[in-house]
Amino acid sequence: MPLVTTRELVTRAAADHSAVAAFNIITLEHAEAVISGAESLAAPVVLQVSENAVKFRYGRLHPLARAAVALAERAAVPVALHLDHVQSDDLLRQAADAGFSSVMYDAARLPYAENLAATRAAADWARSQGLWIEAELGEVGGKNGVPPLDAHAPGARTDPAEARAFVADSGVDALAVAIGSAHAMTERTATLDHGLLKSLATAVDVPLVLHGSSGVRDDELTAAVAGGIVKVNVGTALNIAMTGAIREFLAAHPEAVDSRKYLSVGRDAMAEAARRIIGLLGR
Repeated sequence: MPLVTTRELVTRAAADHSAVAAFNIITLEHAEAVISGAESLAAPVVLQVSENAVKFRYGRLHPLARAAVALAERAAVPVALHLDHVQSDDLLRQAADAGFSSVMYDAARLPYAENLAATRAAADWARSQGLWIEAELGEVGGKNGVPPLDAHAPGARTDPAEARAFVADSGVDALAVAIGSAHAMTERTATLDHGLLKSLATAVDVPLVLHGSSGVRDDELTAAVAGGIVKVNVGTALNIAMTGAIREFLAAHPEAVDSRKYLSVGRDAMAEAARRIIGLLGR
């Protein structure tokens, strides 16, 4: 099946009142596992490569991206490729020729006016390249080891009036909103503000995205999709599954040295984690 675009998958999900799962990949095993999980449910999926993942891969985007494209083109389900949490303009400009159909430009750390200006410039460039662009308003937090903001701290949640103006003035195609989740959560204890989500869904006319979904319980996640979330980002849940499975395998088999033995166990665990999450979203 040919590689599809993120725009196509998100548009389809919005029309169906469902959400598309978007998983952050770091290794080839991550990508294989996500596609396997999606294929088991005959569901579309987005593979995401973050700026942090690129840094881990010695700053080289193309090797992992090309592997993801090759897997997507051979998948039995529609797969799109998304460049996630990009702060570097240089990396942003590598997206178009690396197989990505979309990018999340992350200037949410900046004051509102600076975030808007930087995002507007990124959106103008992305549109000239035919790329779908996502941005963030408010602060989901929890990236790079920095604790998330307190739920009531200024700027911790996305303001609906600001969101309406930001979307109109920046020209973005989707908006990641801060409604109570946080990146890199290893326990599923996040409580989402569904009243705020309802106000945001009314205020803006572009798809809404939930980041930090690994820390959200199943019931909270399905309620978020019912409330207007159309793209659900997941990363840490895969890493928890992989690490736990490998740790258990090596504890049971201390003599193991063939990396294929434990990587296959980790890959299977990630595939099951992906399958479970995709199954929640309605497709």
